[in-house]
Amino acid sequence: AHWWTHVAARFADEYRVLAIDLSGHGDSGHRTTYAFEQWTDEVMAVAADGDIDGLPVIVGHSMGGFVTIATSAMHPDKVSGAIICDSPVTEPDPEVESFRLKEAFGRPRTYPSVDDALARFRTVPPQAHYLDYVMDYVGRHSMRPVDDGWQWKFDRTIFEQFAGSLRGVALPYLSRIVCRLALLRSEQGLVTPDIGSFMYEQLGRVTPVIELPLAGHHAMLDTPLILLTALRTLLADWDHSEPHRRR
Repeated sequence: AHWWTHVAARFADEYRVLAIDLSGHGDSGHRTTYAFEQWTDEVMAVAADGDIDGLPVIVGHSMGGFVTIATSAMHPDKVSGAIICDSPVTEPDPEVESFRLKEAFGRPRTYPSVDDALARFRTVPPQAHYLDYVMDYVGRHSMRPVDDGWQWKFDRTIFEQFAGSLRGVALPYLSRIVCRLALLRSEQGLVTPDIGSFMYEQLGRVTPVIELPLAGHHAMLDTPLILLTALRTLLADWDHSEPHRRR
């Protein structure tokens, strides 16, 4: 959730904002097994307990975008809209592939200090630019103390449980979505124009696919103001517009 703090906080004056750490992430606990259905239940439980006026709009990035897709499809009467940020449904997830190659999520490593861990903080996939102050904030909130130092909070066993890739789990849900939905595609991210077009077709040709200029896959880390503007524009438009099918 802390990856979104500097973006989500700008909505707090106008909206009821809820930030969730899915199980296996952030300050939430770890499980022995993980499944999309379980994560969707977690999202809806937070929404139900969050004192929301009306139905929620869910925003998810990368793997969180896949969970958002599944949640929107499985709970059509409980979600008013969804915004997916650079989640490439038709591509093998890079985190899964990196796990298999032991390039990104190997055995947990313990660092002697927070500064040592921050010096080795990398995203998957890597990108050309980051805002230093955002990386410092996100990195510091992504670590937990252990007996002999510091480790990253993320449960590295998650990707062991998806035999192929997350896109194989998320793809069947696309055609089942009936709520308002938009796809934000980072210009230098994982959702290529072809993937964006495929998702557009799967979603009935009524879903806007919007490019975030200059953004890497993790847009909140390099172009947060562009991401913020896109989200604000979508939410403002959805207050008074209706989707239509293009011919």
